[in-house]
Amino acid sequence: MDDAYLEAVLDLVEAIPPGRAMTYGTVAEVVADRFAAAGDRPRGGPRQVGQVMARAGSGVAWWRVVDASGAPPARHLHRALDELRAEGTPLVADGTRVALRRAIWFPDDVPTAD
Repeated sequence: MDDAYLEAVLDLVEAIPPGRAMTYGTVAEVVADRFAAAGDRPRGGPRQVGQVMARAGSGVAWWRVVDASGAPPARHLHRALDELRAEGTPLVADGTRVALRRAIWFPDDVPTAD
């Protein structure tokens, strides 16, 4: 994994507003689109985003990145849910995962296809 990819992932995660969330897959897609828009080859996927978060994500709001079902990382589930609740992030009725339909966030600068 190269430094440019790592920085791109961390920069995007850092931009997620409190009370909102993105999935690993969405982070990967946005980062790939940004690389492509800059004329570079897209790289990485959800697993690579997870690797970045596991290795270097402690300095950003890592709890705002969840899996496709809205579940935070199992290894840090209780801390992540505490952080999400404190930020007012919408959760499903049983409180175990993010209600993605209400909480999903997309940055404004994602390139669009013409």
